[in-house]
Amino acid sequence: MALDNNDRSIAGFTMAGHALVHWFETSIPIFLVVWLDSFDAGVALFGQVVALGYALFGIGALPSGILSDRFETKRLILYCLAGMSGAFLVLSLATSIYAIAVGLVLWGVAASIYHPAGLALISTGVEERGTVFAWHGIAGNAGIALGPFVTATLLIVFEWQLVAAILAAPGVLAVLYGLSASFDPTAAVDDDVDAGPDEALSASDLLADTRTLFASAFAVVFAIVMFEGLYYRGMLTYLPEILHGLEAITGLVVPASLEGIEPADYIYVGLLIVGMAGQYAGGKLTDRVAPARGMVTIFAVLAVLAVAFVPVTGMGLVAIATLCGVFGFFLFAIQPFYQNAVAVYTPADSRGLSYGYTYLGEFGLGAASIAIGGFVLGELSLAAFFALTAGFALVGFLLSAALLAGLDRFVDLDRAVDTQADD
Repeated sequence: MALDNNDRSIAGFTMAGHALVHWFETSIPIFLVVWLDSFDAGVALFGQVVALGYALFGIGALPSGILSDRFETKRLILYCLAGMSGAFLVLSLATSIYAIAVGLVLWGVAASIYHPAGLALISTGVEERGTVFAWHGIAGNAGIALGPFVTATLLIVFEWQLVAAILAAPGVLAVLYGLSASFDPTAAVDDDVDAGPDEALSASDLLADTRTLFASAFAVVFAIVMFEGLYYRGMLTYLPEILHGLEAITGLVVPASLEGIEPADYIYVGLLIVGMAGQYAGGKLTDRVAPARGMVTIFAVLAVLAVAFVPVTGMGLVAIATLCGVFGFFLFAIQPFYQNAVAVYTPADSRGLSYGYTYLGEFGLGAASIAIGGFVLGELSLAAFFALTAGFALVGFLLSAALLAGLDRFVDLDRAVDTQADD
């Protein structure tokens, strides 16, 4: 079914926001490689600094989710875009690890606004939710791929401080675009659902809403998302550094005309591009496959892929690139399933709070794997790092299997609409 004008307008606005959140987010691991060479600090210390910014990206999602149920989501997204651009301008002025930490903290706070606000907007304003989730995911992956690609390419020519400033420019343009966007944010929900009354949420209301959420299937979804976040964040943060250290890649002879290009960075970008196909496939399948069933399958694949990295990193370039491509597809294919699970198992008038908790788990608690992963890579071994991430996927698999097996004990099946048809 074709999208109507309102769906298209919301899709365009949220796609721009989603792309830019990840444009900034995934440029940071590329900068990390440069920072490790430029400053007298080890991977463990820089891992903690980066983890701080990423943690706030997730921790701030909860208050952002609360605000998304009370204030205009469009306005919140515009604040997010402006704040992220400003944070990268701060980074561009950094001359020490402490200044970098300040810039990353500011970015994390601003970026935390997007996912609760953007996904709440889609879930309440869009009729063709599965299709828009798919395109929204593709836009996110476009940002995920373009962020490190543009960063790595610009670093060939410019100093990293100037590159950080250049990366801020699209955020400013997106703010100007968003100011002209017009749509109905509650077109897909009942008339009695309040879109955002611009009033404070009392502590007792927050506690009551939270109890309601965590007394339902959402508690299991939250745990699933947390372990997906641990897997996602650890792998994407350290994979560029891991690829840079592989003999099959460092031994490549780069032609003089391409001097300065790092093949490892472009393999990393390639897996993110493949992730766009995964996002689209996952988004379209959410209209046909129950969320728990999809997550069970993909978590099993992700666990196997993490283990497969151990032998494959010692193989040739083709094997490494192929595994990275398959990994990228499934890493992002799972995201529309848990996003849709939140929409299925929560009421529309607390959708912002639901997504706030979701991204607290995904990006806030999930950021713990950066600090843990930095320690494991620095003190133990590469094999131990991949075993750790495989363990995160295995726990996600078990939780998803529990949700699938015991669905009728967690949620009224009448509320789960036709997404549960396959159960």
